[in-house]
Amino acid sequence: MFEQTFKNIDDILHKDAGCSSELDYVEQTSWILFLKYLDDLEKDKKTAAKLSGKTHAGIISPEYRWEIWAVPKDNDNKLDHHKALTGDDLKEFVDHRLFPYLKKFKTNAESPDTIEYKIGEIFNELKNKIQSGYNLREVINLIDELRFRSHAEKHEMSHLYEDKIKNMGNAGRNGGEYYTPRPLIKTIVKIVAPEIGNKIYDGAAG
Repeated sequence: MFEQTFKNIDDILHKDAGCSSELDYVEQTSWILFLKYLDDLEKDKKTAAKLSGKTHAGIISPEYRWEIWAVPKDNDNKLDHHKALTGDDLKEFVDHRLFPYLKKFKTNAESPDTIEYKIGEIFNELKNKIQSGYNLREVINLIDELRFRSHAEKHEMSHLYEDKIKNMGNAGRNGGEYYTPRPLIKTIVKIVAPEIGNKIYDGAAG
């Protein structure tokens, strides 16, 4: 499931004027993937809190949550095309509202050990390079189909992502290009699969 999705996303980004190499494909896939995973994580926390008679407010403000800006759904749990941003509207929102909002997490966080700080650190080190809001919409739709709730799903995704980062590692060093920001690599893989997080991070830093 994950492998085919990654291939489909690469095909879309290959057509985009803002993504000139496979290194860009990894970086741009990563920040969207991270936000989707963060949304799944928040849903799990909300469910756990409810079961214990508590409430979980969530890290992300309502208007910036995945199910609001990225994939608003209709009553049949399908993408609501009347509400879903696309084209220039989507790019405008991501570049001028979403990213500035996420960057502020770093300065507002209580300490560097918090997930809030890591979110801010990630989005201060990268930008959306996808120039076509229509391509961005296609990528978001594909990533929304992925699930990271079970151990098996997390295991599959982590290994595929590890292979992808390794392949890009050599290309990045040989080409002298700086690819997927280290905080993003470190955070997304440690959240998904702590046992391989350091290995990927160290390889990317080399």
